[in-house]
Amino acid sequence: HSPSARQLAAFEFENFRGKKVELSGDCKNVLEKTQRVGSVIVESGPWVAFELPGFAGDKFLLEKGEYPRWSTWTSCQSSYTLGSFRPLKVDGADHKLQLFENTGFEGRKMEIVDDDVPSLWAYGFQNRVASAKAISGTWVGYTYPGYRGHQYVFEHGDFKHWNDWGASEPQIQSVRRVRDMQWHKKGFDIIPEVENISYIKCGTNKNFK
Repeated sequence: HSPSARQLAAFEFENFRGKKVELSGDCKNVLEKTQRVGSVIVESGPWVAFELPGFAGDKFLLEKGEYPRWSTWTSCQSSYTLGSFRPLKVDGADHKLQLFENTGFEGRKMEIVDDDVPSLWAYGFQNRVASAKAISGTWVGYTYPGYRGHQYVFEHGDFKHWNDWGASEPQIQSVRRVRDMQWHKKGFDIIPEVENISYIKCGTNKNFK
């Protein structure tokens, strides 16, 4: 089950209307093929979508399923369109992630094994995460509890500083595993419709050192 077998369809408008662009690998600039992306169907995944071309800007995890409008891939009101995509490599069924309070793997440490954590506070850890080690599996971290806010993808490797995962501040409040249908058969195929959800303005704070 290699990333080359991944399939994604991007549509120009909401609810899978307008021009359709089919992808099976890295796409550095989808806006060369369509004016905008208003909805997405992931036939096999997972994928990472980026706000801007060139794999830049905010990241959005897209697992197998249907995303009829922007509010199904993010809780950030500023992210109405997508500019680039790449398949996400997922190695096996095991997941292990270490989070550290300070850069360079210093300070308080939290280790998460084969679990999703909707609130680091509830597990007795603070919201400051300045470095991390993705020892096995692929993970996604969020700035707010309940898997909301900016998304950060942790593929296998060491992240000595929050800039290494594309953050502008050392804040993560929830993390979950990215799972592949090859290993986890009980995934949801359809993203549930969420009504009356409150969206957050996801700003960035440049004052952290």
